[in-house]
Amino acid sequence: MDGLWSSCGDERIIVFTTNHKDRLEPALLRPGRMDVHIHMSYCTPYAFKVLASNYLGVQDLDRHPLYGEIAGLLESTEVAPAEVCEELLKRDDDVDDDDVDAALEGVVKFLKLKKLEGDNNNIDEPEFQEGKRQDVDVSVNDDDSESSST
Repeated sequence: MDGLWSSCGDERIIVFTTNHKDRLEPALLRPGRMDVHIHMSYCTPYAFKVLASNYLGVQDLDRHPLYGEIAGLLESTEVAPAEVCEELLKRDDDVDDDDVDAALEGVVKFLKLKKLEGDNNNIDEPEFQEGKRQDVDVSVNDDDSESSST
């Protein structure tokens, strides 16, 4: 990639993607080669608020009775924002309150199914799986400093 900018008359944007940034050669990540690093996460409750605003026109989602359940499911389920968008698009173009309720109920059903699929996929799998988000509880006990943890 050296000399890329000098070899072309116009600036170019090159997009690199990886699921394992830690495996890349450090020389690739240095400034001048890959200047901007963007982490694309799973859908979060905040991202869902933005999507609901854009697709359903809902501005005050915190007050909707289904939002708490949706937020909880998003925290515990690995789902891409694009998948959530697909669920929000399963509605008529003329959005009224009933359509918003139906769309959010559809999202709840989708997230529950996705969570169930994810739980079933993790049965009999090793504890560590590359590329998956994991919650790790690391606790230090001063009284038991001689014991080792894995």
